[in-house]
Amino acid sequence: MSSELETAENPERLKRVVIEPLTRVEGHGKVTLLQDKHQNIIQARLHITEFRGFEKFIQGRPYWELPVLVQRLCGICPVSHHLAAAKACDMIVGATELSPTAEKIRRLMHFGQMLQSHALHFFHLCSPDLLFGFDDDIRHRNIVGVIEDHPEIARQGVMLRKYGQEVIHITAGKRIHGTGAIPGGINKSLSNDEIKYLKRDINQVIGWAQGAVELIKRIFFEHYDYHLSFATIDSNMLSLVHSDGAFEIYDGGLRANDVKGNTIFDHVDCNRYGEYIREGVKSWSYMKFPFITSIGQDNGWYRVGPLARVNNCDFFTTPLAEKERREFIGIGGGQPVQSTLAFHWARLIELLHCTEAIAELLDDSDLCGKALLRKGELQSSGIGVIEAPRGTLFHQYEINDDGLVEKANLIVSTTYNNQAMNESIR
Repeated sequence: MSSELETAENPERLKRVVIEPLTRVEGHGKVTLLQDKHQNIIQARLHITEFRGFEKFIQGRPYWELPVLVQRLCGICPVSHHLAAAKACDMIVGATELSPTAEKIRRLMHFGQMLQSHALHFFHLCSPDLLFGFDDDIRHRNIVGVIEDHPEIARQGVMLRKYGQEVIHITAGKRIHGTGAIPGGINKSLSNDEIKYLKRDINQVIGWAQGAVELIKRIFFEHYDYHLSFATIDSNMLSLVHSDGAFEIYDGGLRANDVKGNTIFDHVDCNRYGEYIREGVKSWSYMKFPFITSIGQDNGWYRVGPLARVNNCDFFTTPLAEKERREFIGIGGGQPVQSTLAFHWARLIELLHCTEAIAELLDDSDLCGKALLRKGELQSSGIGVIEAPRGTLFHQYEINDDGLVEKANLIVSTTYNNQAMNESIR
C-alpha cells in the first residue's frame, strides 16, 4: 500500500514516467504516469500538447471564408470541418433548407470522407497491432509489415481509401482542403461522366468493405475476452440520429444514452446544444473536458464516434450494414457495447454503410441538378453540427454587421472523447 504522502497531491514523492511522443495518433500528445515505490500507478494522464487557436485567429475574417479556413484543423478529416462550417454559414445567410442537389452532393462528399478516414484509421494505424499482436517486434508491427505479410489486406485498405478520396475530389474539387461547399449550398453539381466514373468501381468497393468487416470480426472473436475487456470503460454516449432513430452523420438531432442504454436526452435540436453540454477546463491539457450539464462534470462525460453512433442508432438504412449492426449489438447482451477495442468493429460497419450509401446516391438524378444555392436574410450567428469520423463536431460563429467573425466556438470530436481516453489509459 502507498503511504499517505505517496499520492497525486504529493507528486515530488512519486516517480514520473513520460511516454512521448504518442505514435500512430493523428495529432500530438503524451502520457504521464505517477508511480509509487511499489510500482503502483497513482495517476495517469493524457496531455494534448499542441495549441490550435482556431477559435481566436479566425476572428476578424469574413464568414464566407470559414468553410475553407477551418479545414486546416485536421489533416485527415478536413471535409468534416468544411461541412460543419458550411452548415453554420447556411444559417448565417438565411438558407433554412438547401436544394436537393446541394444537400445530396454534400452527403456524398461526407460519405467519401468517412470512407477514406475509416480505411486509413483501421488499415494503416490499427491493423498492424491487431494482425500481429502486441508482442510482435515493433520493427515489423507497422504498415510495412502488413504489406509484406498480408499484401491483399494492405491493398484493399489502400484502394478503399483511394475510392473515398476520389469521391471527395469530384464533389469538393480537391482531395484535400476542397472548396465544394459554400454558404447556402455548393459551387458545382456532378456531370454524367463523373457519376459513371464513380459507379465503375462501387460494387468492388462494397465487396472490399464487406471483407473488412469479416476481418475485424475474425480478429475480435479469436481473442474475444481480451477484446471485450482491454481498456474497457463504462461511459455515456452521444451522437446524432435521424428523426426516426436511424443512423445519421450529416444532419439530425442529438441523442445521449447512459451506460445502461437509457435515454438522457433525445432528438435535441443541435442549435440548443449549449443547454445540454458544457466544457470543463483542466490546467494540464490544452483540450477541454465536455460533460452533460444535467449530470455534472464528474459523471457526465461521454464518448462519441463509431462506438457511440452504432450503439445509439436504432437501425441502418442500408441492408448490409444493418445486418452487421444487429450482430454487433448482440455481444452487448441487451446493454451498450462498451469495449474500447470494439471501436474498430463499429468503424468498419460504418465504412460498409458509407459504400452502400454512395451506391444509392450515385443513382439519384439530383446530383446533376442546376439549383445549387439558396439564401435568405443575413443572420448574426450560425451553428453547424455533423458527425466527423471520430465523433460529433460542433461549429458556432457570431458575426458583426460587416460580416466579420466576432466569436467562434468549436468542439471537435477528440475533445468529447478526452475524459474517456484518460479513463482508458488509467
